[in-house]
Amino acid sequence: MSQLTNTLLHIRGTFPSLRPAEKRVAQVILDNPRAAVHFSITELAKRAEVSDATVVKFCKRLGYRGYQEFKILLAQDVAVKPVLIHGEVEPGNDIETIKEKVFQANISALQETAQALDQDALRRAVQALARAGDIHFFGVGPSGIVALDAVHKFSRIGLRTNASLDTHIQIARAMQLREGDVAVSVSFSGETLEIVEAQRTAKRAGATTIALTSFCGSTLAKEADILMLTASTPKNLFKSAALASRLTQLATIDVLFFAVALEDHRRTQEAIEKTEEILEQRLQERAKG
Repeated sequence: MSQLTNTLLHIRGTFPSLRPAEKRVAQVILDNPRAAVHFSITELAKRAEVSDATVVKFCKRLGYRGYQEFKILLAQDVAVKPVLIHGEVEPGNDIETIKEKVFQANISALQETAQALDQDALRRAVQALARAGDIHFFGVGPSGIVALDAVHKFSRIGLRTNASLDTHIQIARAMQLREGDVAVSVSFSGETLEIVEAQRTAKRAGATTIALTSFCGSTLAKEADILMLTASTPKNLFKSAALASRLTQLATIDVLFFAVALEDHRRTQEAIEKTEEILEQRLQERAKG
C-alpha cells in the first residue's frame, strides 16, 4: 500500500514540513480521525481555525486531488484499521496501564509500517543489497543500534557489511564506496545532519542509497534512491516517538534480511553453516583451554 493510501501515516510523515495553519488541520484529524471522516470542509476548517482554502491546500500538499479524495481515503484507512493507541504514558499510570500503552503503540507502529512499505521499493532494495559489493549502514543513537544489528545479520549470510557509530568514520567510509555498493541510512527524523551528510557523500561516490525514516518529507527521504518508510507512535510516549520507531526499523531490516537471504538460498546456507562451524570450533578450544 502506498503512503498516499495510508492517510494517517502520510499526515504524520509530512507533518514537520507543513505550514503552521496546515499543521492545525493535520492535528485536528490526527486527534480524532474517526470523527474527522464525517467533517465537512467548513467544519474541519472551523475546528482548525483556518479557512476552507487552507484545508484544500493541505490536501493538495499531501498529494491528494482535493478534500473529497482525501476524505474517502481517510475513511477507508479508519475502517480497515482499528485505533489501538490509548494515549501517552503519564505520571500516575499503573504498571498495567503502562504495559497496555507501550504494547499498543508498538503494535500500531508495526501495522502501519507493514502497510506503508512500498512493494516496488522493497524489491529494488533487495536487489541492490543482494548484488552489492560492499554495504554500509549509517546511524547514530538508537538508529545506530539498528545499523549494528543489520551488520550482524547480513554478515552472517556472507555479505561484506560495515557500520560505525563514529560520525567521522561514517563520512570516511562513505567516501570509499563505489558504484555497485549500497549505503543504508537509518534515521527516525530523516534530518540528522551527520546521517544526511553521510548519505550525500555515499551518493556522490556512486553508491545506491537506501533510507529508513519515519518522515517522507525529510531531507534523507527526498535524497535517497530508495525510501523505506517506517511508522512511529501516533502520540509520542514521553514525547519520544523513537521508542516505536526503533522497533519498526528493526522489523524492516528483518524483512530485507530474509528477502536477501532467499535471493541465493544455497550461498546463504553455506555462509551460515561456515560461520556456525567456526564459532563451534572456538567454543571447543575455549573448553579445552
